[in-house]
Amino acid sequence: MHKLAISPCPNDTFAFYGLLHGKTAYRGRLETTFADIEELNRLCLEGHVDFCKISFGVYPAVQDRYRLLEAGSALGFGCGPLVVARHELSRADLAGKRIAIPGRHTTAALLLDLYLDGDYQPVEMVFDRIMPACAAGEVDAGLIIHESRFTYDRHGLSRAVDLGEWWEHETGHPIPLGGIVARRDLDPAETAAFDAALTASIDYAHAHDAEVERFMRLHAAEIERDVMQRHVALYVNAFTRGLGARGRAAIEDLAERAAKLRG
Repeated sequence: MHKLAISPCPNDTFAFYGLLHGKTAYRGRLETTFADIEELNRLCLEGHVDFCKISFGVYPAVQDRYRLLEAGSALGFGCGPLVVARHELSRADLAGKRIAIPGRHTTAALLLDLYLDGDYQPVEMVFDRIMPACAAGEVDAGLIIHESRFTYDRHGLSRAVDLGEWWEHETGHPIPLGGIVARRDLDPAETAAFDAALTASIDYAHAHDAEVERFMRLHAAEIERDVMQRHVALYVNAFTRGLGARGRAAIEDLAERAAKLRG
C-alpha cells in the first residue's frame, strides 16, 4: 500500500479521478489523503508519503528524497497567484505591509518574496481564509491561489499585482506552481507505472468530464460549476500531461532565483 497525498482542488481531482477509480491500467494500492497545499508540503518535507503534490517552491528541499514526475503539474501562462487588497496598491505600497500568505513553503510565497525582495510581513493562513481576512482588514493585502482568483471581487477586493504576469515578463517562462513527486527509494518500475497511469487518467478525465465533475464537486471549496470549469481550464493544460524541457527549465529557473534570494 502506497501513500498518496493531493489537494482537493479541481485540477488535482480532475487529473486523478481515473487513477483513483480504476479507469487506468495502474493496479497499485493507494491510501489517499486530501490536504491543503501547505499541509502537503509538510507531509513531503517530513517524508510521510510515497507520492505527493507539492509546491515547486519547496522542491529543492526534498529533491534528494523525491523525484519529480512528468505528469500532474500545475504550470502554465496566465495562472499565477494574485495579491489582492481592499483598494489598489502599488509595488511600493506593498513594501513592509502585513500580507496574508497560504503557507511559507508555497510557490506563491516564494514569488512574493522575489517580487518584494522579502520586504513584507507574512501572515500565514489556510488559503480559503485569506480573502475574508483581507476584506475584514485583518491584513493589508492577501496572496491568493487556486479558485480564489475567480472570486476575489465578490469580497470587494481589487487586484494589486498578478505575480504570474510579473514572472512571465521577467523570465519568459511559464509559471511553475506545483507538481507530483515520488519517493526515490520506490521501485523505478512502480514509479514509471504511476506516472503513466496519471497521464492516462488526465486523458480519461478530458473524455469523461461530466463523470469527473461529480467527484470534483465532492472536494472543491468553490463548488459552482462555472468556477470549477474555469479552474480546470486554467490549471490543467499541456504541461499537466507532460512537463517537457520547457516546463523543467522554468522549475530550474525558479529554484536558482530562490537560492540567490536566500543566500
